Amino acid sequence: MNASETNIKYAHHTPMMRQYLGIKEQHPNQLLLYRMGDFYELFFDDAKKAAALLDITLTHRGKTNNESIAMAGVPYHAAENYIAKLLKLGESVVICEQVGDVNASKGPVERKVVRILTPGTVTDQALVDEGGEIILSSIFSHKGLYAIASLEISSGRFFIEEPKTLAHLQQLITRISPKEILRSESCDLELKFKTGIICKRPAWEYNYKTAYEILLKQLQATSLTGFGIDNCPIGICAAGALVQYIQLTQKQALPHINKIRLLTQSDEIQLDSTTISNLELYQNIAGGNKYTLQAVMDNTSTAMGSRMLTRLIKRPIRSHEALNERYDAIECLIKTKKYKDIASILKPIGDIERIIARIALLSARPRDLEKLKISLLEVPNLHQVLAATPAKLCGKIQSKLYALPELAKELDSAIICNPPQLIRDGGVIKYGYSEQLDRLRSFAAESNQYLKDLEEREKTATGIGNLKVGYNKVQGFYIEVSKANSANVPDHYTRRQTLKNAERYITSELKSYENEALSSQSKSLSLEKQIYSQLLEKTSGYIEELKQTINSMASIDLLANLAERAITLNLTKPILKSEPGIKISQGRHIVIEANSDQDFIANDLELNHKKSLQLITGPNMGGKSTYMRQTALIVIAAHIGSFVPAASAEIGPIAKIFTRIGASDDISDGKSTFMVEMSEAANILHNSGPDSLVLMDEIGRGTSTADGMAIAWATAEHLSKLGTMCLFATHYLELTNLDEQFDNINNIHFAATEHQDNIVFLHKAKAGPASCSYGLNVAKLAGMPNEVIIRAKNIAADIENINIDTTTAKIDSNFSHPALLELDKINPENLSPIQALEYLVKLKKIQSLA
Repeated sequence: MNASETNIKYAHHTPMMRQYLGIKEQHPNQLLLYRMGDFYELFFDDAKKAAALLDITLTHRGKTNNESIAMAGVPYHAAENYIAKLLKLGESVVICEQVGDVNASKGPVERKVVRILTPGTVTDQALVDEGGEIILSSIFSHKGLYAIASLEISSGRFFIEEPKTLAHLQQLITRISPKEILRSESCDLELKFKTGIICKRPAWEYNYKTAYEILLKQLQATSLTGFGIDNCPIGICAAGALVQYIQLTQKQALPHINKIRLLTQSDEIQLDSTTISNLELYQNIAGGNKYTLQAVMDNTSTAMGSRMLTRLIKRPIRSHEALNERYDAIECLIKTKKYKDIASILKPIGDIERIIARIALLSARPRDLEKLKISLLEVPNLHQVLAATPAKLCGKIQSKLYALPELAKELDSAIICNPPQLIRDGGVIKYGYSEQLDRLRSFAAESNQYLKDLEEREKTATGIGNLKVGYNKVQGFYIEVSKANSANVPDHYTRRQTLKNAERYITSELKSYENEALSSQSKSLSLEKQIYSQLLEKTSGYIEELKQTINSMASIDLLANLAERAITLNLTKPILKSEPGIKISQGRHIVIEANSDQDFIANDLELNHKKSLQLITGPNMGGKSTYMRQTALIVIAAHIGSFVPAASAEIGPIAKIFTRIGASDDISDGKSTFMVEMSEAANILHNSGPDSLVLMDEIGRGTSTADGMAIAWATAEHLSKLGTMCLFATHYLELTNLDEQFDNINNIHFAATEHQDNIVFLHKAKAGPASCSYGLNVAKLAGMPNEVIIRAKNIAADIENINIDTTTAKIDSNFSHPALLELDKINPENLSPIQALEYLVKLKKIQSLA
């Protein structure tokens, strides 16, 4: 809508409100921060919402069109803190600045939107957390096909994935953890996830032809074939819509986003959302980072190295060639002890990855450029270390590590050490960089001496000994005289300001000097801003080399970190094999061990095609779950390229990892604990195979004993037939007989002993099944009342001694009931004690009906 149309539509409003409403109409669902002098103001519903979210004062600013104007505002110099809070709350913020000349404007000064900040597109240092990734995703579906395109705007990482099913799409969203998710207004996918806010976009943005052209322009290419996505029409639609959104919000070109990749399932180990949650890979059950694999493995020197580690944990790689290169590099860094030198070099380097994004957006601050300069000056030192590290991967990293001496020299000669936070404050550019700027600044430097000389001359001329000559931003230059000496003030002094105990004056000489000085000051700041903008433009010309250098720094940081972790945590180089199977000697749970003062009891494990399913029995708290989880964590650690917590580990090809651990309701979806358990189990049974690792813990416990045991039994049989590598923990001791029916099933148990009616957990895996579950002992440890424990023991003894005598369970021969027909099919002599108890309970119910 142009200005004349806005004036007509909002004719009943004030000129300033007409301008505001015209801009707000273009951004109805976002909070508009409208610059007015030294404040960003919000009006009407925006003001009410912001006041509630930010806990700021809600007031009113007169009326327009007979409507009271709700208003709230924040100082522009403190706006970042407020904007950061809004973004964390999932809000998008539109920044509207004054761009016209206030003095030349007859009506409201011209304003326009200069930036749109959203949770998935923010790059400003003050608005983002240092560690985590800020990812924007775009999803699209058409005729049963799905795609998700994702962009990390700071690094420019841009990739497409095309999941085969809706469930897989949901798993990808959980793994990617986007801050913001775009979807077409016409998209009717029923998705449920706990990450990211949803932003609906016009359907035309997902048009294939439009999206294709947008991508060609962004990637500066004539075809998408070279990026490997030419045959991904659904992915192209999702990616094109994402780029359009980025261009809309950033209001400028994004030259650092110049590549896109297609990620496939063959590239990485598939981890569904349940597995990621159960294993607490990078987020614990409470939603934090403590006691996770990521927390234990992360001792990186830079934020970008830390983010690279987290990406690998989310997406463990499958390529044995790439993993072996990492192992060799880590081994070499340990032998040469160069990992210590690398950490020392990288410590002072800032988050250059995000700085490069701000340079590409021409929004980098002076301190960003100083950190970039420091980083580039360290590159030769990194080259020297890598040259002394004869590992193939280190050589590859070194080849993409550019020192860019011309740029480093330019930044070093231009930017002062420890510059101000913002260019608007001036004092950023070094003396000697610009002769013109130096001349303007010299006038300011000379003014101090001029004011001292003027003060001495005026003291002598007036005889006022305490006369002062000074300056402030509000009043400008002044001569200050105490009121006690006001009678001695010369006639050519003109009063400028009255204070409590003094008067301030101006003279024609001082006024003339003031005009000259302020003009020089203004010109100096304007020129400095111009020089800084030119420096940013020049730096942005090195974007591609800087991206490769940053990626190399992150990569070498990661390798040095993994070398240090290997030493500190006593980790061992794993061996990757082409034959299916997992063989671990003295394996440990890396997270528990790192966070415990006690010695961890290590255990062995072996799974292969001959013994693919391991039935695990033993008491609660005996170590079954720890044993299972540590196996998965060892496999994942190996596939991020790390050494592992074991004396030795041999690992064959792994494509997927599944877990069925723990029990919880899904109230939001109306699912009971048992329903959640069965849904997770069904997913495993449908999608696992010989190249999968499955952890199945206590399946079937959410229903009756007979049904639960039957489900557990059938599930174990099915996994055995699939040849899936599976750790299957159960309290149903009857399942331990499966090893007699299936050659690839074997039993182990976690031992415990009783001592004076107390239980001692040995946490040691031993061959064969457990003899009992020690449930009453664990209940006693948990603090159950003693009388309940005694009564439970008596009941347990009665159950064990149950003997079903069907001759005493007489039922009228004329009575018929479906349940009776079912019982008639059962031979009581083949029942276990607990099954026999259930049999008698059902029989008594039928007798009562008869």
